Amino acid sequence: MKKLKLILGVFFLMVIVSSCEDDDKSIGEIITPTNLVVTPEIVGQDTDNPNGDGSGEVIFTVKADNAISYRFVYNDVTYHAPLGSASIVFSNLGVNTYTVTAIAYGTGGASSSSTISVNVLATYSPPADLLQKLVGSGSKTWRIKSEKSGHFGLGPVGGTTPTEWYGAGPDEKAGLGMYDDRYIFSSDGTFTHITDNTNDNPTEDITGTVFGRVDLIDELNAGPGTVNSADVENYAYHDYSENWIIIAPGGVETITLTGLGFIGYYTGGDHRYEIFDRSVPGELLLRTTDGNNEFDWWFIITSDEEGEGDEQSLDVEYTTEVFTEEFDTNGTPDAAKWSYDTGTGTNGWGNNEEQYYTDRADNVIVEDGVLKIIAKAESFSGSNYTSARLKTQDKFEFTHGRVDVRAKLPSGGGTWPAIWMLGANFSDVGWPACGEIDIMEHVGNNPGIIGSALHTPSSSGDTQNKEDFSVPDATTEFHVYSVNWSENQISFLVDDEIFYTYNPEDKNADTWPFNANQFLILNIAMGGTLGGTIDPAFTEATMEIDYVKVFQ
Repeated sequence: MKKLKLILGVFFLMVIVSSCEDDDKSIGEIITPTNLVVTPEIVGQDTDNPNGDGSGEVIFTVKADNAISYRFVYNDVTYHAPLGSASIVFSNLGVNTYTVTAIAYGTGGASSSSTISVNVLATYSPPADLLQKLVGSGSKTWRIKSEKSGHFGLGPVGGTTPTEWYGAGPDEKAGLGMYDDRYIFSSDGTFTHITDNTNDNPTEDITGTVFGRVDLIDELNAGPGTVNSADVENYAYHDYSENWIIIAPGGVETITLTGLGFIGYYTGGDHRYEIFDRSVPGELLLRTTDGNNEFDWWFIITSDEEGEGDEQSLDVEYTTEVFTEEFDTNGTPDAAKWSYDTGTGTNGWGNNEEQYYTDRADNVIVEDGVLKIIAKAESFSGSNYTSARLKTQDKFEFTHGRVDVRAKLPSGGGTWPAIWMLGANFSDVGWPACGEIDIMEHVGNNPGIIGSALHTPSSSGDTQNKEDFSVPDATTEFHVYSVNWSENQISFLVDDEIFYTYNPEDKNADTWPFNANQFLILNIAMGGTLGGTIDPAFTEATMEIDYVKVFQ
């Protein structure tokens, strides 16, 4: 019936257009496309996999004589394909038969169509926690997190560092048509883009403006807008609805939008947004490649309206400085404050790490007002890498307070720098009974994301008491990494912004070790359970510490 309705619709459209032509010769010659051919390419199809690789993706190509544009229609959803190619992902699990109609448009609005059926295998089902985060119990509204540094930017195609070449500062793009947009993901698969969320009260107004790339944004066939170098600002557009689906090509969770649906800044391309990170509550870090295959574009979106989720505050303000290390004297670190762990430890310090810790100046030195911990690829005492691990054990230990460490982190696959604390009773009770507070950990194989965590007797190893935070320029700029540790809660901060607070429900002494002294540790590990695979080309990387301060 759908096919019949479509054919009848096209027929009546042609009749109407023909009638109009008799009345108005100004529209020009009407030419109906002919010799229409549709070709499906089922992704991953081969002799052993006749229905594809399980991604459910099919790339359709259509050609016709005298055609000026094309579209595909599946399940009442239109896929715009100006150049005659579109990718459609079919998500019903198992092998299913799908019918797709290709439409070629000629001059004067005349068109011709052809319908094709394909058998496709789909094996991917999005995880429940991702669906819950994206749509909740029915739908969720998202926006660009404009108040956060790096909420929008670009980098090289295939790059793994968010906003590597450019990242917008807080509210930097205000008034250009992006921050007042809202993106609604519904559990029925509908994606609704509100192009101005400020003009719907008291009555709905579908008009608005958007922000995008010059030339590419012309695909929206609307406007006008203001051209500013390579950007088009406040491009006139209207609210619309498309569909969304989550796929996982190559194991990467990806939001795919139908038609011309987009998020943030219009970049054209395949309208797919890789979920680069979803560990931060109420946030998604997305990446997409533009239609020119020129840049990867990065977006941070949030399901909180501005001001929501910011209600976290410190329950105790610590202001009395009790420990200060500003590394003002060149040479070796102050022996009155710092000692070293050396060697390979037990089983790579319990984490299968590959470095040998030394106290040599090659691996740890104070120069020009900063402490430098240097990891190197070199053969040393049976290990292929060296580094350093400094600690204040037996020199400075404390209970409850705030720690601020200003640092610039090393880069390189396999590096694992950390700023952390262990219970002073570690030698007596071991780990995790002593408790561990990870103020900052960074994995070179996942650049731009730092993590903080707590390890206790009831939650250790792959702990649930952890949170990640995006710091796109962590390896090129200094940032202040902090923990605020009180009797009732532990909060973690970057540049004085709280991103994770833990309030223990049970402070039983058997499971809560954080009511006793801890000491500080600074180190770079290589590889191991968190650091992962070490880049074969790795030679050297440095963590620079500007200061360490503790307040009570």
